Amino acid sequence: MRNISAFFIGGLFGVGLLVSGMTDTRKVIGWLDIFGDWDPTLAFVMGGAILPMAVAWRIVTRRTAPALGGAFPTPPEPRLGRNLVVGSVLFGMGWGLAGLCPGPAMASLSWGGLGGAVFLVAMILGMVAAPPVKQSLLGGQTT
Repeated sequence: MRNISAFFIGGLFGVGLLVSGMTDTRKVIGWLDIFGDWDPTLAFVMGGAILPMAVAWRIVTRRTAPALGGAFPTPPEPRLGRNLVVGSVLFGMGWGLAGLCPGPAMASLSWGGLGGAVFLVAMILGMVAAPPVKQSLLGGQTT
């Protein structure tokens, strides 16, 4: 049941990304271009995601277990560490340069966008390469 729910919820998320224009790299880059041809419509997409999520968090905090079984994940570390800062900077740079992030890149595959496919392959390669690169640069340090 969890896999079926995940499939349909993921599909709904993908449709939402397509309908909202998050798979259109021009819209995302237009949002980030505050000194040029700025497109503020992405603020409504973000607000449309943040508001229901705030309600969902309020509901979840009252529950003892997830509706479909299992356990809630442990809360993230509240401390700002090197991994979070470097990861956020890299994510933001990629989002600004390509106009896509992982969710919209996957959703853009549904309409045959070559740019989304190239981004998705590069993202997967980066995810595979990151642990060994991090290990070689940090020499086993985790913070």
